[in-house]
Amino acid sequence: MKVGVVLNPIAGGGRLKRHWPEAAASLKASFGDFELRETQAGGDAERLAIDLAAGGCGLVIAAGGDGTASEVADGLLQAQSETGHESALGLLPCGTGIDFARGLGMPRSIDASVKHMADAKGRKIDAGRICYIDDQGKLASRHFINIASLGLSGETDRAVNADKRKGRISVKALFFWRTVVEFLRYRFQDVRITIDDGEPVEARMALVAVANGKFFGGGMMIAPDAELADGQFDIVIVGATNKLGLIRDIRLLYGGRHRNHPAITILRGRKVLVEPLGDAEKNGALVDIDGESPGRIPATFEILPGALTLRG
Repeated sequence: MKVGVVLNPIAGGGRLKRHWPEAAASLKASFGDFELRETQAGGDAERLAIDLAAGGCGLVIAAGGDGTASEVADGLLQAQSETGHESALGLLPCGTGIDFARGLGMPRSIDASVKHMADAKGRKIDAGRICYIDDQGKLASRHFINIASLGLSGETDRAVNADKRKGRISVKALFFWRTVVEFLRYRFQDVRITIDDGEPVEARMALVAVANGKFFGGGMMIAPDAELADGQFDIVIVGATNKLGLIRDIRLLYGGRHRNHPAITILRGRKVLVEPLGDAEKNGALVDIDGESPGRIPATFEILPGALTLRG
């Protein structure tokens, strides 16, 4: 099988790039020769994955964090739709956020991750597709594999990605600190949420997470019951409530112990529409797509059952 690797050289503060000779040796020992592509800017991983899939790679490995894995998955799904050629996704996790790999229970060391991929059989998992408004005000869409959300998470993503300490302090500490700071600044937003063909629900919210996987935000188990291959999203709505009380209760998210929290509602569905209520600019919450924030609502989220083959 022909194998391709998309490497994000700045993932984990450059740690993966610094250890690339050892990683490359481990990959070659398990998979033989492979084609390597390096990203230079945001969006590159998607394009490079499409090229590798079109070039006949049966396995494309995302070497980086959640953003890299999400872009590679997006590229593979685009290539599959356009050419009919299906490539499996592999993961070599290293980055500011590795929540998707965390949900899979993948090992943290490079050698162990490579061995895990080599020993694993491909399995079908669901993917999501989100349509949203990008920062230029245009309609945009892309696939995601873990969690897409809106509200506080979008604000936090932008703050984390702009933080100069990124890669120098622990992921959990950075996300926790930025979540608290952004939440104190955050103004609750009014939205209308429609799930499948149900009646719309209006809510003043801090966060809405549309989850395929369990973890986001550097280790928060926001959707403890989510499954990657059940054909449905878990939709977690964190409503407006006392800020200091909710900050105190953020710890519950790390252990998935928030199911019965009075400010949190968890629903399930295959399609979710979230629209701003009233003033669209004031309530146009920022979206978060697997750790990146490229735009805002209104947004539509759709599940694609069994759309992607995962090797891991």
